[in-house]
Amino acid sequence: MLAGRASLVTLIGKRRRISATDQKDSLNSRKGDIVSPSDSLSPSAPQGKEQSLDLAMYLSKSHNASDNGASQYLLDWVSCPVCGRNICGTDFLVNSHLETRMVILFADLCLANGTKRKMTQRTLLQFNFYSSSKSNIHVDDTSSSKNLVVPLALDEKVQSSNFTKCAKDLDDQDGRSGMESNASFLLSNSKTCLEYSVQSLIETQSVHCNETGSLSPLSSLPCPEQQFPLLEGTDVGTSMATLDTYIVGRRFCDDVDLKEGTCVSFVRDPENVKDHNAIKVLCSKSGSDHVLGFLPRDLALYLSPLMKNHHVMIEGLVTSLPDHSLGAVPVRIFCQKILVATERESDEHQMFQCLWENVARVVESSKDFPPNTKKYQQNFCILIKEVLKHHSYLFTDDEKLFLGSFESLSDDSQRLFIRLYRRKGPWFRISNVYYPEISDHQLALKGLLAAGYMNRLEYSNEPLENIVKEMLDMLTVSECRELSSQACLKRNVRVVRREELVKGLLSAYADGTCSLLPTMVAERIGACVRISALAEFLLWRVQRLFFLNGKQDLSAFLLVDLGLVRYPTYTCSISSNLFTSRSDLLAYEEAMDLAQIMDQSLDENNVEIVMRCIEVSEGRISNLPKERISQSFTQKSGGMFLSQFTASWVYSKVLTLGVSVFERDRRYTNAIMLLRKLLNLIAQDGRRGYWTLRLSIDLEHLGHLNESLLVAEGGLTDPWVRAGSRMALQRRVLRLGKPPRRWKTPSFAKSIKRKIKEVYIMGRPLNCEIGSKNRFYGDDDEQCGVEELALQYYKAEGWEGAHSESGVWMTIFGLLMWDVIFADIPDVFRTRFQTAPLDLCTDSFYPARMALIESHLRKVKHGMAKDILTTTWESNVGTSCQGVNWERHTVTDLQDIVTCVGGPCLASICRLLAQDYKSWSSGMPDLLLWRLSSDGKSDDAKLVEVKGPKDRLSEQQQAWLLMLMDCGFDSEVCKVRPTPFQD
Repeated sequence: MLAGRASLVTLIGKRRRISATDQKDSLNSRKGDIVSPSDSLSPSAPQGKEQSLDLAMYLSKSHNASDNGASQYLLDWVSCPVCGRNICGTDFLVNSHLETRMVILFADLCLANGTKRKMTQRTLLQFNFYSSSKSNIHVDDTSSSKNLVVPLALDEKVQSSNFTKCAKDLDDQDGRSGMESNASFLLSNSKTCLEYSVQSLIETQSVHCNETGSLSPLSSLPCPEQQFPLLEGTDVGTSMATLDTYIVGRRFCDDVDLKEGTCVSFVRDPENVKDHNAIKVLCSKSGSDHVLGFLPRDLALYLSPLMKNHHVMIEGLVTSLPDHSLGAVPVRIFCQKILVATERESDEHQMFQCLWENVARVVESSKDFPPNTKKYQQNFCILIKEVLKHHSYLFTDDEKLFLGSFESLSDDSQRLFIRLYRRKGPWFRISNVYYPEISDHQLALKGLLAAGYMNRLEYSNEPLENIVKEMLDMLTVSECRELSSQACLKRNVRVVRREELVKGLLSAYADGTCSLLPTMVAERIGACVRISALAEFLLWRVQRLFFLNGKQDLSAFLLVDLGLVRYPTYTCSISSNLFTSRSDLLAYEEAMDLAQIMDQSLDENNVEIVMRCIEVSEGRISNLPKERISQSFTQKSGGMFLSQFTASWVYSKVLTLGVSVFERDRRYTNAIMLLRKLLNLIAQDGRRGYWTLRLSIDLEHLGHLNESLLVAEGGLTDPWVRAGSRMALQRRVLRLGKPPRRWKTPSFAKSIKRKIKEVYIMGRPLNCEIGSKNRFYGDDDEQCGVEELALQYYKAEGWEGAHSESGVWMTIFGLLMWDVIFADIPDVFRTRFQTAPLDLCTDSFYPARMALIESHLRKVKHGMAKDILTTTWESNVGTSCQGVNWERHTVTDLQDIVTCVGGPCLASICRLLAQDYKSWSSGMPDLLLWRLSSDGKSDDAKLVEVKGPKDRLSEQQQAWLLMLMDCGFDSEVCKVRPTPFQD
């Protein structure tokens, strides 16, 4: 692979769909310019200035092929009288939206009251993405109030008068007073009291007497700081709250006639094998209880401990019936809490408050995402909401309106869009679109077309010759074979592979043999749709802003939901914006498009497009003011690590890969020009060492030895030239700087010429060919590599070992420095899907945590490494962390390793990685060996680099070995020599 290609691929991540036409238009724009997707939507706007997207105009153009002239309705947007959201003002969409809200949000009550329902957003950071123990409720270790989830106000309020009346009546009948008697009596009769209050609530239509005795609406649920009210004249307090939720997972009994207003009861089901916190919903009929279903699992997780440990009793009633016989049943539950005064300051009361806050949070969340909402549908909506909340300044009003309109679509339309958006596409045959969770596909598609999220392929208006390849991709193999037969292509040749059939059809269309190919394909595929260009682009932007990379997408939610991936716990503290302005975002997106075109062109071996991408990148980065580029790579505006979200960073990646392309073709003059430009424009970057080294090497290729030496010497004065690159430049200076060019020996000559210990072992070779991996026969006569052969040699000397290269050290560093890596530092954690802070691989990591790192390393140095590693392992095993591999090494082996290596050496390596993780996270010796002594006083460890007969050390490997020697490690090179062949 070309040098720099892997880095560019990582930056791009999953490619965005860019049509061939868009790619061609971008690269054919004026020299040094690429038209960004946002700019291309309004071509008349001046280049390089803020673009205001005329959404209605664009959609009317892009939807001129849709049916019924749906695009005209996009000019008008109206507010829903139920929930207040903006929706497209078509009759179809308004009716569809209201029907959905009628079922989900009891829209009839909203309309009757004449008020808008306020939908409170809940941030993604409040989600608990990893599964908690099913038998225990997990509470954050920190008891600080800032770490508690703030409860959201419920629609229904606290009732106190009914319980007060009930308690007074019971007290009068019994004639007892005092805290103990009242508490005992109320607890023993809590169910009767609760039933009385439920009936009273129904009769009074949810009004109660306030403290002054006057009627008022139900008051809000008490906040965490507020106390529950005490009964007048007693030391016992009671309070009541109503919650709206659903009965899920239900099974109907034939003899149960479920109606609105049906009273239900709730019983814990600790014997449930799937969920020990499950709460069953019962309906009494003919003297026996019938199980109707369960409360939602996320609600039962907190409500079940309240029922078990905090004397919370609940009853309820059915508020309405679902349209579908097996749909979730809306139910209102009434919760009673009796509080003894002595509990007020106790830990038990604090636990109750924490659990109740989570109950409130779950109930509030269910308003936006009721049980009939599919998980992937919920995740998609969260994605859009969070980006619009935290990055709204990067979107125009029209773009925000368009993205916000997704929530107004029907459930079927939302599900269909997400399903198609996740598919490869770009075109989809309507006849082949079917998903069991969508009740009416045609109606769902109609909603998407009207809202502008989908486009229909109309053969009368679309120039089919531009998309004939995309049309052929929708055909099955049998259809391609049938089409080839009709086109008289290779009748006597049996072609099986679909790719060959498509290639043959395209060739026939190109040379005119089958000029009617588009029409023939259109007859077979029928009506087709695709994701609209605007939706495609805006959702690509949303995903990049949410995940901050191109590798993650909606599947990250799924992996967490399934428990396959768990992310660390950390605090997201954001003090600065990711992008300074919208114009910076547009420039970054434009650069990303160019990088993707470059990557695709390399895959297709399209040299012309590759050269064009290099030319455009060079022009763009040259036109940027040098001061602006420098600011992008400094600590201004939130940290140096944010430079990776700038256009100049992306263009520098493309040009670095361009250098490799030129060097591969031996166009050293072009490579030198690009390298000089990068070194001149970007003064602070870890890649300067690589650029300087390649410039010196390319100058030597052209015979400019003096200039090559000057470049190498200048590079050694650059603080950004480090590790292997610095070692390579030092060796070049020694080799090129011999008399008469240089008479004075450099000061580093003695250090660089230090001898590294070498050992030699013999092995029976299987092959020793240049360019192929060496294979040998091991002690057991099985084939193995040189590393396994060396392990067998050292094992005979009493060593335990592992072939892990840098892997084991990255794992040890992650475990020992876990608390440092995930410390509360502003701006480095911006999403709950990170496995490391954004600044880990930059020079910002160490200075921002210097005091914490040095304090931690002192503990490691003084022998606490084993305890730290063990504690981290037990607390976080299985949690994703960059560099940590939980599967490759056992905790016992890691404990033995840190014991044998010793505190001082471990502290030295951890400090080196903390200061420059990017430079030193690769190139470590192949083998790590350790040997425990019986007395524990002579434990030992060794690092070994293994080389085959024709291998040699790289500069990075030499730099590591010398650095390890300086840190006090026992390190050596093991060279494998082949035994002579014998007849």
